[in-house]
Amino acid sequence: MEEICSGLRFPEGPIAMSDGSVILVEIARGTLSRVTPTGVLEVVADLGGGPNGAAIGPDGAVYVCNNGGFSWVEIGGRIYPHDRPDDYSGGRIERVDLTTGAVERLYDTCDDHALVAPNDIVFDRTGGFWFTDLGKSYDRLKDRGAVYYAKPDGSHIEQMVFPIETPNGIGLSPDEKTVYVAETQGGRLWGFDIESPGKLKPPAQALPSAFVASPAGLN
Repeated sequence: MEEICSGLRFPEGPIAMSDGSVILVEIARGTLSRVTPTGVLEVVADLGGGPNGAAIGPDGAVYVCNNGGFSWVEIGGRIYPHDRPDDYSGGRIERVDLTTGAVERLYDTCDDHALVAPNDIVFDRTGGFWFTDLGKSYDRLKDRGAVYYAKPDGSHIEQMVFPIETPNGIGLSPDEKTVYVAETQGGRLWGFDIESPGKLKPPAQALPSAFVASPAGLN
């Protein structure tokens, strides 16, 4: 292992680029950033809030799950995300043009409810994307999480699974017949059967039937 860059502010969502650089988000800094092969850190776009998962879309742009921001606590010289901050700016999906750095907000609502804290994203072969919304905790209250499917042109977003506890990472099986969702709170992995692009086989809400695995001791 060789360290090529340090001082990143809670990096996540790395994307390996063809030129050898890595594009990633810095959640605490609120940016989409690039680390060059020589370790130089560059800001691609200043997004604010809490940029989280990121992925390259079919048009070559980067699509970012923005959780709206965290409050942060420092323990032993390291920073950790905490509850919803006073300057919480709302959950949203953003598109970043890598050539210009221009930022477009694609989605911040679905039907009659706001996105709370989009976390991770994965594109399918048809060009649509699945993403998780972790939810937010604040004081004694907690928003519940969900899984969504959306189109990259801003024309369609649909809630696919709700409620689901703290959904974090998301990925597709190689044949794209299953979408997998990692649950932070209980350390569980769920797998939902896909009927067609952007559609789950019923009953999508039946979590016990979608259970895949969990570590020993977290029952």
